Amino acid sequence: MIKMVSSDLDGTLLTGGSQTIPEEIFSLIKELKDMGILFVAASGRQYANMRNLFLPVRDDMAFISENGGLAIQNEKLLYCDSFDKDLVMEIIEAIHEKKDAEFSCSTKDFYYIMPKTEHYRHLMVEEVKNQCRIIESLDEITDPCMKVAVYERNGMTEESIRYWRERFGDRCTVVTSGFAWVDFIPFITNKAKGIRKYQEILGIGPEECVAFGDEYNDIEMMKSVKYSFAMKYAKQGVREAAAYETEEVAPVLRKLIQAGGNIKEIF
Repeated sequence: MIKMVSSDLDGTLLTGGSQTIPEEIFSLIKELKDMGILFVAASGRQYANMRNLFLPVRDDMAFISENGGLAIQNEKLLYCDSFDKDLVMEIIEAIHEKKDAEFSCSTKDFYYIMPKTEHYRHLMVEEVKNQCRIIESLDEITDPCMKVAVYERNGMTEESIRYWRERFGDRCTVVTSGFAWVDFIPFITNKAKGIRKYQEILGIGPEECVAFGDEYNDIEMMKSVKYSFAMKYAKQGVREAAAYETEEVAPVLRKLIQAGGNIKEIF
């Protein structure tokens, strides 16, 4: 029987650039909770942003944010990773110096950003509605950082991804996190770390867990459960890492609820 369901957000629950969770998902999360199944949102997004996205059900679920850098349930901090400060500053400086590249630096409560363009400021603050601290100098970055992200408005090309991996891939994990983003996180950090924490808390194993994702930063999470679903439009490597494919998350959740948590009945 399934005891935990985890899902990525952007490209999985949130499609087509949407910044709003489908209403149906809220009712499904409540039904899962009533059945004793914990729903975990697992994303590269910040916790404050995720909490607002799931406002109607935020106390009925759990969160893994910053690609596994932070795990919180019912406002209880389960763990919070930190990144080597010198490496953080080196990455940020490299991003800031690169033409058409913007950075965000994730702390527990907000992002440091230093927008080069109004587009990026608007995206982060008005569109995605992140909690941000806009700075004018890199010297203002003083809080511990969990993750650094680089944003390139026209999308991450293979050349750009290769550039960032060759420059920093020997000192941290460098992973794509959507169309226009690459994340830099400590080697110890990934979404699977959060999944394992919740498995430990619940006293359950991989065979009692389901996960959904679409990007390379979801692969470790998929490997930490038995029943992993890649979105049909996910990158080939992600689909190869998953046990199954689906076009949407909601239909699988509905079938799981109808089957009383017995996932074997939905195949």
